[in-house]
Amino acid sequence: MLSPTSLSPAARFTAAVVAAQVLVQIGAFILPALLPHYLHAWSLSATEAGWLIGAFFGAYVAAVPVLVALTDRVPARRVYLLGAGATALSHLGFALLADGFWSGLALRALAGVGWAGCYMPGLKAIADRLEGDAQSRAVSWHAAGVGIAGAASFAVAGTLDSLGGPPAAFAFGAACAAVAFAIGLAAMPRAVPRPVVAPAALLDFRPVLRNRAAMAWIAGYTVHTWELAALRAWGVTFLATAVALHGTPAWLPGPSVLFTAAGLVGIAFSITGNETAQRFGRPRVVAAAMGGAAALSLLAGWSLLVSAPLAALCVLVWNAAIYLDSSALTAGTVQAAAKERRGATMGLHSMCGYAGGLMGPIGVGLALDLAGTGATGWALAFGHLAIVTLAGLVILRRLGRPV
Repeated sequence: MLSPTSLSPAARFTAAVVAAQVLVQIGAFILPALLPHYLHAWSLSATEAGWLIGAFFGAYVAAVPVLVALTDRVPARRVYLLGAGATALSHLGFALLADGFWSGLALRALAGVGWAGCYMPGLKAIADRLEGDAQSRAVSWHAAGVGIAGAASFAVAGTLDSLGGPPAAFAFGAACAAVAFAIGLAAMPRAVPRPVVAPAALLDFRPVLRNRAAMAWIAGYTVHTWELAALRAWGVTFLATAVALHGTPAWLPGPSVLFTAAGLVGIAFSITGNETAQRFGRPRVVAAAMGGAAALSLLAGWSLLVSAPLAALCVLVWNAAIYLDSSALTAGTVQAAAKERRGATMGLHSMCGYAGGLMGPIGVGLALDLAGTGATGWALAFGHLAIVTLAGLVILRRLGRPV
């Protein structure tokens, strides 16, 4: 077994950043994990619940262009510390202050700003030190660490909720974000790692928009995050509905544990997808993943007619299909970006992706309010994502064609 001191400086730095990302992300999905509680406690409509989840993504979209583009000009460390601090404050506020829709909305927005300062700036700090296949694999492991934390967030939330209620879960998320702040303070360099030529204007994305290869992967990532955010937001509630309708066999874990399992399986598929993309071609693997996810989104809602185990299986397999192209899409954008505009390119990538993340949870909530929470409502809520995913695949393929 390798000890930390036997690793190269670059490997130790990458490991530190990934560890910080795991800690700062561990509280990100506490609210979706506990959404059945808040639906009842705050008397929320499904659309309001969708906005609570979506506010995280909306605030991220507003903040990420500035925060990530800044990393082309200032050390990523400064941006990262701002993000980790905002994340800790948002979780602490949810534990101590949130008492309804509007206070929850404001604190979820603050969490989105925090993640905007952590996710892509942390990834860029890694990408700036590596090139080629090593860079692609580091991006994959970064995505895996974030994904593991996101998956664990559901089980952590369920466990701490059972011990001390929702405030205990959010307080734990705040403490973890504070530790991530300390890691960033200690491990991240105080200077820009290499001289770069910054864009003439901070928010000038025109050169990125002219990069068809990068924009193709950005389009794919947009619909990927749209679908992933929708399932993450509503997966536990969907499984809880299935259990309430059909009961559950003794061997089937609870909804929060099931969704953690789905997330962990997804991580394995994310890493496998990126490695497979390097071998068989990224466009081919991404097309297969998106087509499979579209089909599974159609099946998932109707599984509510049959049994809780079938619903759990559909969620597990659908989540795996969504994750299959996660790292491949991000690695595609990173490799297609011009080096001097990597921060701006990654900022636009993340901004567009999380704009999809804003729409996904709200779209599901609107469908449930319109059609009810029975099988028809869930079939519409999840099934509309197939149209979104396939439209994104068409755009990706057209933009990716050589001019």
